[in-house]
Amino acid sequence: MYIFYKKYYFSIAMFIVLLLSCNHKTKNNNIQRIVIIQDTVIIDCNYTFEQAISGSSAPKTIINQLSLINVTYYSTDNKLHQGQLLVNKKIATDMILIFEFIKEQKFPVKSVIPIVKYGWNDESSMEDNNTSAFCYRNVSYSFHAQGLAVDINPRQNPCVYKFSKKIEPKNGKYQIEKAGTLNAKHPVVLKFKELGFRWGGNFSQKYDYQHFEKGTPKKFRKKNGK
Repeated sequence: MYIFYKKYYFSIAMFIVLLLSCNHKTKNNNIQRIVIIQDTVIIDCNYTFEQAISGSSAPKTIINQLSLINVTYYSTDNKLHQGQLLVNKKIATDMILIFEFIKEQKFPVKSVIPIVKYGWNDESSMEDNNTSAFCYRNVSYSFHAQGLAVDINPRQNPCVYKFSKKIEPKNGKYQIEKAGTLNAKHPVVLKFKELGFRWGGNFSQKYDYQHFEKGTPKKFRKKNGK
């Protein structure tokens, strides 16, 4: 009888050891899997703030309002990418929240790179379907000139003027059924609106499908920054 119980308890002990060993392996495998996922993030952009504003003609008063934020998103290759947005500090938190939402939705964003890469040429950035925010242009009225606006996938979501039918960028094509394209009922558009942004698709003179803006830019002149 003693031998029977001894064998019984020994079997239970061996089962517990085996179970713990399996759990330990599972945890290690989970940790390894997490590392692998993080290692597969493709870096589209990794500028310093100084690099991101290099060559901009914006005055110091504007530069001091800006913040460079890192965002992750699924690109058109269905892989996770990291890019950067140069935005006004007033909307930096909003943009982080929005890009987290964009990632959760797996809404494809081609790339997110400050326009310094394109020599501050907004047209070139749009033609490349690049998402961006700050660009010191049309300073008397543009929200981009103070980093208070962002353009999402601009080639897929072009600006279409209602009367002249002019399209920006020139190679832009609006195909509402294509992934990465925005419309009035799209969850990404609704998320922007929830956070207080205005969508260019509702503008009176043009359908600026790519464009989201928030706040009211202050009028200024270049000499203010000198």
